[in-house]
Amino acid sequence: MPSKKAKTNINSHGSAAGGKGASASQYGSEPPRASGQWLVLAIACTVAAAALCAWGALCLLFWQGSWQLLYHPGAAVANPPESAGPKLEQVAFAVTEEGMPRLKGWWIPAEPEARFSRFTVLFLHSQTGNLGDAVDALQRLHAAGVNVLAFDYRGYGQSQFVRPSEARWRQDAEWALEYLTATRHISAGTIVLDGQELGANLALEVAAAHPELAGVIVESPIQSPMDAIFHDPRARLVPARWLVRDRYDLEVSAAEVHVPVLWIQEIMHDEESRAYAQIKARKMMVELDAGKNTNQMVANALASWFDQLPAK
Repeated sequence: MPSKKAKTNINSHGSAAGGKGASASQYGSEPPRASGQWLVLAIACTVAAAALCAWGALCLLFWQGSWQLLYHPGAAVANPPESAGPKLEQVAFAVTEEGMPRLKGWWIPAEPEARFSRFTVLFLHSQTGNLGDAVDALQRLHAAGVNVLAFDYRGYGQSQFVRPSEARWRQDAEWALEYLTATRHISAGTIVLDGQELGANLALEVAAAHPELAGVIVESPIQSPMDAIFHDPRARLVPARWLVRDRYDLEVSAAEVHVPVLWIQEIMHDEESRAYAQIKARKMMVELDAGKNTNQMVANALASWFDQLPAK
């Protein structure tokens, strides 16, 4: 039998082993607990981060889709090209590095005996539709006796599909001018820009940058085109003026143009009058009367203006 001393050792050993299983509270320490203040702060930061992400997503969506408030392109050409002129030629230019044309349009030559066949009009259509919706205007120009190059901006008609913008419209117009001067070898001093609605804003802008051109025709320009975007209710939720770079500032372009201007407007408001007043070059204003034959009024204005327009 084991001795009493041995039993004492066994008991001591057992007591020591039992001490290893004692609760933490016996040693005066408790598990850490999060304070209520820290939890509130964490929740607030999470909510703020989620709100910031949602606002960032809203800014991105507005930036990607706001152009549709101003530009309304059409892909299908409703009217056949032949209706714009009997000798119409379909053209393509501004090719990519792969040889694909970015822009497609129509070349409508003047009749050989036409009165103003020495002039070539570069036509810039409005922000809505495509060339098929501008046939009446093109017929009117052909009847006036000038050569006409009309094209669809990128994103319109059969031209390259990209999102339209002021910078891209400006580049498209520059490519069209280059096509006329470099490919068709037409003197810049015989080229006239003709724009309708937002295309008129563009025409004035391009003309301001090219004083070597013969002149510019401005048909029903838009005084404040960016209101369509900046006055949209959704624009109040984002920094719209930072996200959208288009401006089409009519007054700024009018103040910088140095070529003769023919301005055609149905109703002349104060805003358009201020822009017209900024033009320092030779200018002619035609206010259309809705109660009369406006097509004839425009035809008469074109004949009178071209008659006084010297080719450079």
